[in-house]
Amino acid sequence: MQISPSARVRITWARSLLEAKFGDFPLSAMPDVRTRGIFKDWRDELAKSSRRQADYAWTVLARVLSWAKDRGEITVNPCEKGGRLYHGTRVENVWTADDEAGFLKRAPEHLHLPLMLALWTGQRQGDLLRLPWSAYDGTHIRLKQSKTKERVMVRVGAPLKAMLDTTKKKSTLMLVNSEGKPWTADGFRSSWRKACAAAGVVGVTFNDLRGTAVTRLAIQGATVPEIASITGHSLEDVEAILDAHYLNRDPALAESAIRKLERSTGEAK
Repeated sequence: MQISPSARVRITWARSLLEAKFGDFPLSAMPDVRTRGIFKDWRDELAKSSRRQADYAWTVLARVLSWAKDRGEITVNPCEKGGRLYHGTRVENVWTADDEAGFLKRAPEHLHLPLMLALWTGQRQGDLLRLPWSAYDGTHIRLKQSKTKERVMVRVGAPLKAMLDTTKKKSTLMLVNSEGKPWTADGFRSSWRKACAAAGVVGVTFNDLRGTAVTRLAIQGATVPEIASITGHSLEDVEAILDAHYLNRDPALAESAIRKLERSTGEAK
C-alpha cells in the first residue's frame, strides 16, 4: 500500500511524540488500569493545541499497541475504543452553481467528467476512479461500492449523459488523466487541487461533491430513501448529512417550503 507524503509526515510526527513521551514505558504496565488514564491525559494535553492532532496521535499509539498485542508482546491494549475529541463539520462545504460553472470553464477538460459524475451520482472518489465504461449502458450506471459493498444503479441525468456520450474512450476506465491513463489516488487529488485553485474554487474538495449531490437532490424534493438509493448511503447517514452537515438550513429549501404553503392556501403569485 502506497503512503502519501502528507501521511508520512503525520506518521513521523506522531512517532517522534510517542518515542519522546513513552519510549521507556514498561510493557508490563499495560494491564494496569491506570495506564489508560496516563495515555488519556497525554492526549488531552495534546488537544489543548489541536484536537485533530491529538486524535491522530492516539490512533497511532493504539495501532502500535494493537500490533504488540497481536504478536503476544502485551495482553491488553489500553488504547482500544478511545473515542474522538475532534468532530469536524462541513456545514459550509457545498459546491455552489458558481463553483461548478467556474470549474467547467477554467479546469482542464479531462477533469470535467469527474465533476459531473460526482454531482450526478453522489459516489465516492475511489469508486469513480475505478468505474469502467462497461458500468454505463446508455441510461444507467451500475456499480458496487468498495467501502459498503452496496450495489447501486443510478439513472444518468441529461447533462451527464451528454458528456458521457461525447467523451472519447481512451481506456477501459471512464476517468483518465491528461495522458489517457488511469489515475492514481494521489495523482488525482493533486491535479484536482491545482485545477480548483486555477478556477478560483476555494473551500470545497472533491469529497464535498458527494454531500453536494445529496443536498441538491433534497432541494429538488427527493426523499431520504430516494437519495439513499442513488448515493448508496444508509437512511441514517442521509438524514445526518441533511440535518447536520450540508443543508445548513439552505435558503432554497425555505423558499420552496413557503411557495408550497402559498400554493396550498391559494395565495401563490
